[in-house]
Parts: sequence; C-alpha cells; structure tokens
Amino acid sequence: MKAIVLHGADQAPRLTDIDPPEPRRGQVRIRLAAAALNHRDVYICQGKYPGLHYPATLGADGVGIVDAHGPGVDGPPLGQRVVIDPGLGWGDDPRVQEPTFHILGMPTDGTFADYVVVPAENVYPAPGHLTDHQAAALPLAHVTAWRAVVTRGAVRPDERVLVTGIGGGVALAALQLATAHGADVWVTSSSASKIEHAQRLGARGGALYTDDDWGKALQKAAGGPFDLVIDGAGGDGVGTLVRLLGPAGRYVFYGGTVGKWPRILPQHLFFRQISILGSTMGSPADFEALIAFTETHGIVPVVDRVYALADAPDALARMDAGDQFGKIVLAI
Repeated sequence: MKAIVLHGADQAPRLTDIDPPEPRRGQVRIRLAAAALNHRDVYICQGKYPGLHYPATLGADGVGIVDAHGPGVDGPPLGQRVVIDPGLGWGDDPRVQEPTFHILGMPTDGTFADYVVVPAENVYPAPGHLTDHQAAALPLAHVTAWRAVVTRGAVRPDERVLVTGIGGGVALAALQLATAHGADVWVTSSSASKIEHAQRLGARGGALYTDDDWGKALQKAAGGPFDLVIDGAGGDGVGTLVRLLGPAGRYVFYGGTVGKWPRILPQHLFFRQISILGSTMGSPADFEALIAFTETHGIVPVVDRVYALADAPDALARMDAGDQFGKIVLAI
C-alpha cells in the first residue's frame, strides 16, 4: 500500500510502499478515503514532538470503510463508513487522560495511507451529511474544541465567547460549536479577511490583535465583557484576554503556540472569580457527544484545500506557512 512515511528526523516525509497492516485482537482495519492534517504533523516532521519513533506513518484524522476485523471483534460491520477517534488509551477517568495516552500518527502508524488499523471502540459511523473530505476534517480539531468549549468551558446560550486565532481547525470548530450552542461569538486574527470569513460562518465580529488597544475596542464592540475565552496561542496576549473576562469568566487554553505567558496580576482574577482551565484532546465520551451533536445540528467542518496523498509534502508546507482557513485534507 501507499503511505506518507517519515523515515528519520533529518529526512522529509515521502510517499512509500509498505505492507498493509493486519488487525490484531480488538482492532479493525479501515480502507481510508480521506485524511486531514493537524499542526502536530508539522511538529513531528520538524522533530519538535515528544516520543518520536521512526519509521512513522503520519496522520491522526481519517474516514473510510471498515475493511477487516481482528480476532474478537464483532462490529462495526464490514463495509460501514466510519470516522476515527484518534485518541488512543484515554483511560477510565473522564477528567484527565492516562500517562500512556497518545494520538494516532506518532508513535502508532496513522492515516496518511491506504489503510490503518485502530481499536474497534475508536471508530464511529461517519455523519451522513458530511462528505469524506468534511468527515476527515472532523476528529482531532473538533473534539479538542468540544472539550474546550463544552466540557471544560461549560458554554451557555447567550454568553459572549471570544475565540482567538481564527482560521485554524480548532478555532473554527470552537466558533461553530459555540454558535450552535446559542453563544454570541467574537474572534481575533492578524488577518482582516479571516475575520470577514469567520463572520460568514456566524461570528458577530472580531479584532486584529496586531492593532493597539484591540482588547478595549473589541469589548466595546461586543457590548461588554466576555464570559468565555478559547485560546490556543498563549504568549503576551493572555494578560489582555483575562482582563476581557467578566464575573465568573473562564479562560480555556488548549495550546501555547506563541509561548510563555506574561505576568498576570492576581487582582485581575480573584475578585471576579475567574477560572483558568487547561484542556487538550477529548475523552471517548467527548468524542461520542461530538458526533451526536454534529449530526443533530448539521455541523460541517471547514475545509481549506484538498491535496492528493502523494502531495502531502505540499500540504504540510501550506500548514506550516499558516495561510489556511480551515482544515487541509488529503484525498486517498
């Protein structure tokens, strides 16, 4: 079969012929139709990810057809179209993952391939209203957003929600999920065109975080302080973000792409009963709830561009440049 394989830290990923995997006890094999990129794939190629292991087939997100059962597996039925929960080994505590928890694609071989094997409990019927490309864009970004917005952030109807860095997969998923929950959603970006695009998806408005005093201007436009902030960047902007929160506000962060936080005065937090909540990925219960909500509310992941499997290096370069608006998908 064909797969995008990373053979070492000093090598670029390339299309490689490898043997198809065989499902072991409790596993199913999926004949993949599409896979989606995540920024972790770029980090893995750059050697900036924990637990690196070579050779490695990249990719966490995928949709396809159940092709084979391993011993002890009765379902899902052969031929069923499924989407994959890429979180492996969460554990029994829904509050936090086990130390051995990891994501498909490193070190376990991933979805940038013709076939992949995963535990049977990690596959769900793909939402019928989604194309293969849209369904492939759903898993990692949307379950991360679901946990941040719903499980950890406890979003409520009519709350003001701020989603930072709109354009990436998780930020767009957070916008869609918060809007579907009846929240009043605002966004930030360094690109005016991305803010305009977000408004067409339901955002009320936004601010360029490159502008001076953008926080005050955004709060004025929104009509008051925010109840919930969803952030994946960190860095110097965190000080501004927590000051934008009103009483009982929640700051939920799922990443730190910009870096360390600045000093934050305790007085900006305790008097208003502010909560700071870390969040990552999602439990099996989160993923199951996400799939049900997606079907009920007709959520459609935003797809930026579709590449052929052989063109995965070009797709990774686009993601590294940060130009995308939505998920980058590989057609398999």
